[in-house]
Amino acid sequence: MRSQLARKPEKTYHHGDLRDALIKAALREAERGGAEAISIKALAKQLGVSQPAPYRHFADREALLAAVTAEAFRQLSATFRAAMAKPSDQSKLSRLAQAMLDFGLRRNGIYRLMFASRTVSCAAMGSELHEATRETFALVIEALEVPAVGYLRERQALKIWAALHGVVMLAEQGLFTGEAAHATREDLVQDFVSETKAALAVAIKDARRKKNGA
Repeated sequence: MRSQLARKPEKTYHHGDLRDALIKAALREAERGGAEAISIKALAKQLGVSQPAPYRHFADREALLAAVTAEAFRQLSATFRAAMAKPSDQSKLSRLAQAMLDFGLRRNGIYRLMFASRTVSCAAMGSELHEATRETFALVIEALEVPAVGYLRERQALKIWAALHGVVMLAEQGLFTGEAAHATREDLVQDFVSETKAALAVAIKDARRKKNGA
């Protein structure tokens, strides 16, 4: 009687899809504990592969963290696009700002991986992670809904991004409840949006007046 061919174990990965599986599993771990929760050894065990297997796709833990962080930024970009495309009486910037607040508070482990680790600062120019962060920032600029005048849009985009990041981090640490200012986090974010749009409108007007010699 011929022996039957052994079935392939459920957790065995074909060449090529282990990389994606590692990124998805690492994202789940980051959701619970940020960058500190990601261990290649633990991920290999979780996925049922040998400990050396992940190193065929990532040279080291830092390379895995970079790929995971790039995917997190792509997810944030997708969140921004969805918020900006949604029919609403609010401006695109307002919708994007509220989406960032929601993302940061709801997915705080991922947010800390993106903004509170050195992974992004160590990313090489032109790398997957570098391009993913540029894509996200480009959406912040797009949300301003004004034409390019020098680098005024970029400056205001950086300002509101920094302000939104501050609200998320203060709220996550329990240092901002809104009680002192008698305002909710959402109210404060809307204030940033209004101030940003007003400041940008004035800056663009002044720049054009100077250009025209008025």
